[in-house]
Amino acid sequence: MPTYLKPDVLARAESLGLAARQVVEGLRVGDHKSPYKGFSVEFVQHRLYVPGDDIRHIDWKSYGRSERYTIKQYEQETNYIAHVLVDNSNSMRYGAGDTNKLEYAKLLAASLSYLILRQRDSVSLRVFNAGWAAELPVSSQLGHIHAITHTLEETQPRDRTRIGPLLDEVADRIGRRGLVFVITDALDDVDATLAGLRHLRFRGHEVMLFHVLHLDEVEFPLDGNIRFIGLEGFEELMTRPHLLRPAYLRVVGNYLDRMQRGCDGSGVDYVRLMTSRPLVAALGEYLVRRLQTGRR
Repeated sequence: MPTYLKPDVLARAESLGLAARQVVEGLRVGDHKSPYKGFSVEFVQHRLYVPGDDIRHIDWKSYGRSERYTIKQYEQETNYIAHVLVDNSNSMRYGAGDTNKLEYAKLLAASLSYLILRQRDSVSLRVFNAGWAAELPVSSQLGHIHAITHTLEETQPRDRTRIGPLLDEVADRIGRRGLVFVITDALDDVDATLAGLRHLRFRGHEVMLFHVLHLDEVEFPLDGNIRFIGLEGFEELMTRPHLLRPAYLRVVGNYLDRMQRGCDGSGVDYVRLMTSRPLVAALGEYLVRRLQTGRR
């Protein structure tokens, strides 16, 4: 089994499932809420071809009339599309072993992708920092998980975070309404990040922000004389943390509150994940909450 597919995490996630909670396009009958009415027994609709679709389902007669690639969808084949976005900027380097933020984010991204594919839904992967470090197209084939895990295994931290403009770009590029999972430490301009999330919501997507943080960043449990090294271009600073702790905790508290309130106000699922907590518990808790507030 690939490195980022953990049996305990996958077993817990599969037992709970991941359904869409709002109307998104192209959802399977019976499993998800769909905006389309009057489905026939077999043929459902045409939709534009997107990279990763099976070319066997291209309607060539329609192409001859319109010179646009369209896909024939059938009741058993229609599904939702999920887009998984993973931050690999340098700030994600923080933490050792299982508490490393990037490794935690990779594990989460792989687990979500596997769960989505096992449900016969479709998923794409994008890795970002100041730009796009890697992009995998949408696919509903279970074998797609191998490309996803390979990409995650090859992903290393680099550059600075630039979340807001990239979310705007994704919102403009994604045609069909679907689910968007943003996995990041969100150590960037708060207003720009929230604006990007709002843009995705305005386009009709269901958006989940997984805010991945290390305990040190939230509680600042440091003491002694410590040299702080900026991971994204800031100067080194030698100081005694206990002198900074009150002001630091106040700033961080305000930052977290702004993120929470901004997401809540835009209808974005805000999920704070501490890397000190095993993912099997954190992801399970989130999926249970979705079941309690969703349709299933």
